[in-house]
Amino acid sequence: MKSFKEMTREELLSLKSQLEKEYEDAKGKGLKLDMSRGKPSPAQLDLSKGFLDALSSEDTLKTEDGVDTRNYGLLDGIAEAKKLMADIMGVKPESVIVCGNASLNIMFDTVARSFSHGVNGETPWCKLDKVKFLCPAPGYDRHFRITEYFGIEMITIPMSPEGPDMDLVEKYVNNDETVKGIWCVPKYSNPQGYSYSDETVKRFAALKPAAKDFRIFWDNAYAIHHLYAEADRQDEILDILSECAKAGNPDMVYEFSSTSKVTYAGGGISAVATSDANLAWIKKSMTVQTIGYDKVNQLRHVRFFKDFDGVKAHMMKHADSMRPKFLAVLDVLEKELGGLEIGSWTNPNGGYFISFDALPGCAKAIVAKCKEAGVVLTGAGATYPYGKDPEDKNIRIAPSFPSPEEMAQATDLFVLCVKLVSIDKILETR
Repeated sequence: MKSFKEMTREELLSLKSQLEKEYEDAKGKGLKLDMSRGKPSPAQLDLSKGFLDALSSEDTLKTEDGVDTRNYGLLDGIAEAKKLMADIMGVKPESVIVCGNASLNIMFDTVARSFSHGVNGETPWCKLDKVKFLCPAPGYDRHFRITEYFGIEMITIPMSPEGPDMDLVEKYVNNDETVKGIWCVPKYSNPQGYSYSDETVKRFAALKPAAKDFRIFWDNAYAIHHLYAEADRQDEILDILSECAKAGNPDMVYEFSSTSKVTYAGGGISAVATSDANLAWIKKSMTVQTIGYDKVNQLRHVRFFKDFDGVKAHMMKHADSMRPKFLAVLDVLEKELGGLEIGSWTNPNGGYFISFDALPGCAKAIVAKCKEAGVVLTGAGATYPYGKDPEDKNIRIAPSFPSPEEMAQATDLFVLCVKLVSIDKILETR
């Protein structure tokens, strides 16, 4: 089929009539498929069943150095868990605090602490007239909801396969002292699946912030979430902590990670890694906030995985479950939309999402049309600050939860909706 943009009005109307019949047939199938969030499938969750048996009532619940994990103590986590999370993030164990099940919780707390008590002794953000955050977009909607919750002004930074537009990042950070932070998903970014280039990481580390309390919120959520076993299809990024230290900016970054999509979302462990000065500031409030996180669960993770090699082997099982679903989506997109000039999409090496760009002005209509026929997608605009995609074109596809067969079925409907909405948009603009 030739490009939609090359078709005559009569050809487009004829095709639309045919597609509308197919759409009515699809609606009659009673589909109920949810591709709105990057949830692990039941099969993926089953991979961690042995995790529940890693500890029993007969086991000693002491760490290697004799600490009883059932009791108080070790505010920053047991040594073995710090080592495990450090290996996942590619940092040193002494840089890590192990927390509860969700890294999102740590990020929220970090912003809240900055608001109420400032950053390492600087003026609390609540006492400032203006606080701004840079938001690479398309990006992670829950990041944006945190900053919006606190009334922080969000500034959109365009993304590329190399990472955020660093010319813009440097312009804002180095010249505007009201810019206090930037959200980053540096590896297999949400939703595009991009990984920051070495040059991008080095430019981040070399920033010269106008604000002493500027921080990079480096959410390394997909550090180990490869889709392929081949080394040339596994993205790797530089360690931002060591790069910042080398550039003379050791305190400029907080790095976050968790096992939410490794073991169980509600029963995982999370961690923050940062400089000694930042760790001391965080612990100062932690001693008031909590007696300590779940050390028994930390021990369970260590006993289940044993070491980082165990984690990597486990993640290849996740990849084997996820890969057919991604390939099913990509196959349908290429067969049905390739060459039509009505959409483009990413083909990531890892992570949980495929990012689709429709013709400008079409995303909301496509998402609504899919929902009407039984396929729920992430709300159009969610990948941008304030939920407003300026071009109304980006759609996040989450292939993880449905089966490969369901994914192919859902993608068939998706491309049908893309075609119908695109025809209307092209006819409207002629």
